[in-house]
Amino acid sequence: MINNINIMKRKPLFSFFLLIISFSLHTFPPLSALTIISSTQPLSGDQTLVSKDGNFELGFFNIGNSSNYYIGMWYKKISTRTYVWVANRDYPVSDKTSSKLVISDGNLVLLDQSKNLVWSTNLSSTSSNSVVAVLLDTGNLILSNRPHASASQALWHSFDFPTDTWLPGAKLKLDKITNKTQHLTAWKNSEDPATGLFSLKLDPNGTNSYLIFWNNTQQYWTSGSWNGQIFVMVPIMWSNNVFNFAFVSNDNESYFTFSLQNNSTISRFVMDVSGQVKQFTWLESTQQWNLFWSQPRGQCQVYAFCGAFGSCNEISKPYCNCLNGYEPKLQSGWDLGDYSNGCVKTNKFQCELSSDPSSGAKDRFLTKVNLALPEQARRVVEAGLREECESTCLSNCSCTAYAFNSSGCFIWRGEFLNLQQLSEDDRNGQTLFLKLAASEFHDSKSNNGTTIGIAGVAVGGIMILLALVLILVIRRRKILTGARTSVEGSLIAFAYRDLQNATKNFSVKLGGGGFGSVFKGILPDSSVIAVKKLESISQGEKQFRTEVSTIGTVQHVNLVRLRGFCSEGDKRLLVYDYMPNGSLDSNLFKNSKVLHWKVRFEIALGIARGLAYLHEKYFGLAKLVGRDFSRVLTTIRGTLGYLAPEWISGVAITAKADVYSYGKVLFELVSGRRNSDPYKDGQVSFFPTLAANILHQGKNVISLLDSRLEGDGDVEEITRVIKVASWCVQDAETDRPSMGQVVQILEGVLDVDLPPIPRLFLAFVDDHEDSIFVTKSNSTHSTHQDTF
Repeated sequence: MINNINIMKRKPLFSFFLLIISFSLHTFPPLSALTIISSTQPLSGDQTLVSKDGNFELGFFNIGNSSNYYIGMWYKKISTRTYVWVANRDYPVSDKTSSKLVISDGNLVLLDQSKNLVWSTNLSSTSSNSVVAVLLDTGNLILSNRPHASASQALWHSFDFPTDTWLPGAKLKLDKITNKTQHLTAWKNSEDPATGLFSLKLDPNGTNSYLIFWNNTQQYWTSGSWNGQIFVMVPIMWSNNVFNFAFVSNDNESYFTFSLQNNSTISRFVMDVSGQVKQFTWLESTQQWNLFWSQPRGQCQVYAFCGAFGSCNEISKPYCNCLNGYEPKLQSGWDLGDYSNGCVKTNKFQCELSSDPSSGAKDRFLTKVNLALPEQARRVVEAGLREECESTCLSNCSCTAYAFNSSGCFIWRGEFLNLQQLSEDDRNGQTLFLKLAASEFHDSKSNNGTTIGIAGVAVGGIMILLALVLILVIRRRKILTGARTSVEGSLIAFAYRDLQNATKNFSVKLGGGGFGSVFKGILPDSSVIAVKKLESISQGEKQFRTEVSTIGTVQHVNLVRLRGFCSEGDKRLLVYDYMPNGSLDSNLFKNSKVLHWKVRFEIALGIARGLAYLHEKYFGLAKLVGRDFSRVLTTIRGTLGYLAPEWISGVAITAKADVYSYGKVLFELVSGRRNSDPYKDGQVSFFPTLAANILHQGKNVISLLDSRLEGDGDVEEITRVIKVASWCVQDAETDRPSMGQVVQILEGVLDVDLPPIPRLFLAFVDDHEDSIFVTKSNSTHSTHQDTF
């Protein structure tokens, strides 16, 4: 009994002892973590330098199975290792144990295993005895004479030498004294931090805009100038509730910097290996980086992304493919998303094999259609016919391709860049005649003779092959019939393989939106379908099927009928009736036949009625794709201009988000052009701002109508549409009408007051237009009452 009492008395002490041990294990940094680097305290091996509050960590790292080691910095508190700075990105070391980062002669230097200097801060004159390196919680590595110095007291900053990442508080500047700019330069590929081909920098010509370059020579994107609030070519910045941007210019330098509205947010800008500048924010709830936006929007807008003889394709992935008769020059690079080495010929031209042009088979041309042609073509004035153009290329061994169109004959010598495959309905597509080696063709034109015996065997083989194909087709049709089961008596459950076959492996892309891409397909019964591959699905199969069955009951004259779906593993697809007239986008912007105003007004009214029907009866089907912006924003790409601000801010999404998008579409129906159109000088024409100007000044709205219609439109209807559009895109969702009210306004049943100017409109000032409406947002909204 006494022993039991003594044990019970000792137990609290024992527990307290365990608590102290546990606390010490979680509070103190590991022995390998340093707080400073000095001449007597170097960093090597697995040691790391950690910032005061543990936000960032610096040390040796390698990626994958590589034997190359780098000194780099990464976020310490997030689960995904993400590097933000690399010191020796082009000069790796092979042994981290015997290499060391140390203070020497007042500089922070990296010495390899042989004590050779690999990297240095290169300060000219410092006090070598007291200099230490400290990592700040901002991610800024500094050199200072004091171990507890602030950034303002530093002798050297890593912020002045960024690699691919721009962190809050850092500058991207232009030194006006030396006219040198700071660059963000992409990694070579996802596993190699070496200097890549793509870089972002401030325009040295003083336009207050950022430019992206390929190989530091070819500019292919501009942010547009800074208007005091946003870059005019990046209007999505206006809806950003994460960053505060600032521009500073004085006699010595010009620079942009940014801060975070919430200090607990982890966010960064990256010059990505894709050649796009991207904005990421860490989401703790999903343990992943969320992509807010990227520029340029289209992957194929990145100059020479696929390298020489590579074809860029945004219709389906992968984005890059080698042309027929070519193969990747460096396959390992392609496997890591680095296509910069491009492609090389599989077989040599006949002219490269023999100096006698009459000997053996002749090189020929392969016709490639629907292309955006490569750059740096040489025009051949003498060739007035296609045959002459072809002959010119064939007779020149360095000629690799030619094109012949209404502008004449063009040939390409040696390597060519920036070839892009366009969709079938893109009217800008042209034809390229690609020169291939004679050995690439296996027919009578390129072979001198074929024996009857071989021909007989070939024919027999073909017959057997055709018989097998016929059997497979019959079996496939039977399988397809069996695989298509009824859901709720109307929808068909398709097998993924069948939709893959129907769409030719999703090769014909009709378009894309916030939740996936749409592809054209043909079923075995010859019926044409449109297949949407959903890209932001989180539901299980049972929930997905239940919610799809809800859509299957939707029957409305202004809505496309859902025919079926596919749910296999993580694959979720919807199958709709195909619209032979094409999308509104293609008819409005790409079709040479102009839509008359009456047709546009009926389209506006039809869309409104369809949305009203969905909102009043079926808005719950939004659960199908989920309203988790952390997943959705990684797929929206080209649809950013139509998204309501609440998508970016992450607040709850309601039917009013669709109302906002509808309003943006209305503006484009009136003008017949994109809401944000760039001018040649980098400025942007923002049509909604012009529309607000005309409306508030009481001018004739007919001037807003698509110029191709030559004023042929109903003024009252145009006024109604502009008013509705302006109400729909109000910043606060409570200020926007319901789609039911929109229908009533368009039909003339309901009248509305003049709408206030949305805050987004005030961010744009367009010097190219005759007049611009400028108002104070505070005074405008102070008189506004919630009408809807």
